[in-house]
Amino acid sequence: MKRIGFIGLGLMGANIARNIMQGGYPMALFDPCQENLAPLVAHGAKSVESPQALAECSDIVFICVPGAPQVEAIVEGRQGLVLGAHDGLVIVDCSTSDPTLTRRLSETLADKGVAFMDAALGGTPTQAESGELQAIVGAEKDTLEVIRPVLECWASKILHVGPAGAGHTMKLLNQFLAMGYGAIYSEALTIGAKAGVTPAVFDSVIRGSRMDSGFYQTFFQYVLERDRNAHRFSLANAGKDISYVANLANDLNVKAGVANAIQELYASALDEGAGECFVPELSDIVARRHGVSFSP
Repeated sequence: MKRIGFIGLGLMGANIARNIMQGGYPMALFDPCQENLAPLVAHGAKSVESPQALAECSDIVFICVPGAPQVEAIVEGRQGLVLGAHDGLVIVDCSTSDPTLTRRLSETLADKGVAFMDAALGGTPTQAESGELQAIVGAEKDTLEVIRPVLECWASKILHVGPAGAGHTMKLLNQFLAMGYGAIYSEALTIGAKAGVTPAVFDSVIRGSRMDSGFYQTFFQYVLERDRNAHRFSLANAGKDISYVANLANDLNVKAGVANAIQELYASALDEGAGECFVPELSDIVARRHGVSFSP
């Protein structure tokens, strides 16, 4: 069995790591938060002192952290993975990161005999718990085949979209659509409310129509029922993701006016200190700015 290392035991990472362990793989962990480590250590995982030590004792290392700065520090920082890298090591970045960084790390580590690839996540913490996530993979085909059995422990669908960096690019395009819908719904609800159209009336027209979707339904589960757990993705993460989209467009010399406008809306919510709110709560933030409330 391949020896697995895992870094980043948040809502998604902890469930992914648990599913890999349930597949029978030996697991080593690194996370600065001891509380995150304890449940998996209690079930047989071992904790190590640093990413370097994790690389030394692993055949495959998964990274599941908030974004590109954290990935870069884990790989190349003090006691980083690169210091413990060995020939044949595969590093799988499941974070929502910057594709430019992914491609650079892939090229740099290849000289050490290390494969760096991305397996961006599609799905929710609930799907992570049940092992039904999407893995949006950017890698060489032979590298993917090496780690496929491990991916199958936590992903019900494995989508190979190209070489290293392609998975993160596709994830950002997905996030562009999602955060765009969040912004559109929020402004549409406020425009409607100012014109006398309630969220319930809005929903009676959209639900079941061609404009309905899973994202719409969880967003409106909050709007209509005030269920914060329906759509648990923070505005801090949303703002980070859409900023990566805007940066990617800029790097590619694409005039992305829509992406920039969406970024500005999320950034303004973060400037108000709403980073810990979830995406559907953007509807309340926009509404308040115009003297509207959707609370019962």
